[in-house]
Amino acid sequence: MGFRGFCLYLVLLALSLEPQNLKSEELTCNPNDLRALAGFSNCLESAIAGWNSTVSPDCCTWSGITCDNSTVSGRRVVGLELGSKKLEGKICGSLAGLSQLRVLNLSHNFLQGSLPDELFSLPYIEIIDLSNNAFAGSINNKGMCTISTRIQVLNFSNNHFSGQLPKDLANCTFLNHLSFDGNSLSGSLPGTLFQLKNLSELNLQGNRISGPLSNGIGNLSNLVKLDISSNLFSGVLPDIFGSLARLEHFSAMSNSFTGHLPNSLVNSPSLQMLNLNNNSLSGPINLNCSAMKNLVSLGLGSNLFLGPIPDGLSSCRGLKALNLARNNLGGELPNNFKNLKSLTQLSLSNTSLSNILSALRILQHCRNLSMLVLTRNFLDEQIPNDVSLEFKNLNSLILANCQLRGPIPQWLSRCHKLQFLDLSWNHLGGNIPSWFGKFDSLFYLDFSNNSFKGEPSLSYRQISGLRPTLDLSYNVLQGPIWPSFGNLKRLHVLNLKENNLSGPIPNNLSGMTYLEKVDLSHNKLSGEIPRALVNLSFLSTFDISYNQLCGEIPEGSQFDTFPDTSFEGNNGLCSAEYCTCQSEQTLHSLGEKKMTTIGLPFGIGAATGFVLTVICCFMSGLSLP
Repeated sequence: MGFRGFCLYLVLLALSLEPQNLKSEELTCNPNDLRALAGFSNCLESAIAGWNSTVSPDCCTWSGITCDNSTVSGRRVVGLELGSKKLEGKICGSLAGLSQLRVLNLSHNFLQGSLPDELFSLPYIEIIDLSNNAFAGSINNKGMCTISTRIQVLNFSNNHFSGQLPKDLANCTFLNHLSFDGNSLSGSLPGTLFQLKNLSELNLQGNRISGPLSNGIGNLSNLVKLDISSNLFSGVLPDIFGSLARLEHFSAMSNSFTGHLPNSLVNSPSLQMLNLNNNSLSGPINLNCSAMKNLVSLGLGSNLFLGPIPDGLSSCRGLKALNLARNNLGGELPNNFKNLKSLTQLSLSNTSLSNILSALRILQHCRNLSMLVLTRNFLDEQIPNDVSLEFKNLNSLILANCQLRGPIPQWLSRCHKLQFLDLSWNHLGGNIPSWFGKFDSLFYLDFSNNSFKGEPSLSYRQISGLRPTLDLSYNVLQGPIWPSFGNLKRLHVLNLKENNLSGPIPNNLSGMTYLEKVDLSHNKLSGEIPRALVNLSFLSTFDISYNQLCGEIPEGSQFDTFPDTSFEGNNGLCSAEYCTCQSEQTLHSLGEKKMTTIGLPFGIGAATGFVLTVICCFMSGLSLP
């Protein structure tokens, strides 16, 4: 028995000697409950804030404890709620001593180990929430609901449970919320699951559950939310959605479903959110929007659907988010898309659309549109310069890899809310307009792999949670690196690779203290590397290779971690030990010196995965359904 348990035992002993004719307001918690809490506390590796038997011997006053008003044998503990208390350790079977417990919430802690069988011997328990911990092992054959027949909520999400789903769920007749998402469960869905007539929410996403989606799912007539995304389900979607008259949210993204959309699904009047992204579904997109009047979010991206885009989609007047990307659609955007007045997010990337001018003229009528993704469409067309185009609420525009021609259009200057702009991998040219400097919300700008020239005038501000990025690589920009770049104090990623820039590296780049990645390689830069750049403590990637730089390479801080490839192709560079610096042998020696200190990082930046993260947000269902 640990020290905390011993203290609690002494309190228990003292209580057992108290006279039994106390008034109700003088009663403390039941001695059996106090003993059970002592056992629970002993199994933890960390103290529980607010549990102090010296200050208060009555556990009913402790943090996270709720007691009833029983006056027979002391107040009984009915609630143990210690979510987000930074608890460490395991759960012991002593919790079974809390025989009147109704609510157990230990979510968002650091608890681990397997679950004791005694956890499911609490006869009055209604809510068990163990989500966001590190519990592991199998949850099968635990006798779930054999004694604990009143359970309404079971939340085991975001742990490390493995094995199959429990097969003994049939007795959980009151269960209305079941969450096993974010674990490592495998196998198929047990038949007993389909006997839970009161189940309204079933979350199984992020496991390895396989096999077909059984017709038995249609027995769960009270389902409001069903999420089976990111599993290994296969086969066709069952045509049972007519039995799920209350279903509002259905997500089956990132599985291996095949075949056509079932008729009962595309006529479901209750559905508000449908996400089938990233499967192998085929056939036409035949939604009956006249019936699906409540549909708000539709994700059919990354499938094998055939076009054209149906006119009938415009009848889903409540649509706010629509993803049809990466399907075999083709043709032009239907004119009646202008009726989607509520639309805020639209992704049609890689759908072989044509006539960009027509598409933009239609979409400008969607006045609430904030995110527009049209990548890999309109191949080799002219980017429209129609000054009447207007997108007042647009904050994200991706027109990458379309092989569009022409200069940056003037109508973009009126998109004052732009935060994310990607025009990369096109054939755009001319100067980068100075009015981009007026976009004070801009945090990501990618004009790479075009033919731009001239001097941009830009300003940035920090957007919480995202790293501001400027990518002008693979263009034909000439002249010096503009001193005004030093004013971009919040910039994290600066990529000017493969241009014709000349002159020195500006010293005031050292004032860009958030820089994590700088690529100035393959230009015509000259002069010395500013020593003040050593002060950029977050810098994780620095590439100035293949320029005409000279002088000593600064030492210290992050510069001791950069490989020799960051400096190669500059015959005039040297380290403090090598002052002639005219040979490849010298550079090789410098590289060896630097590699000996590669394990001494000073910064914490890691900007390399930023672009992939942003792409995922837009393309894989995090921003769009």
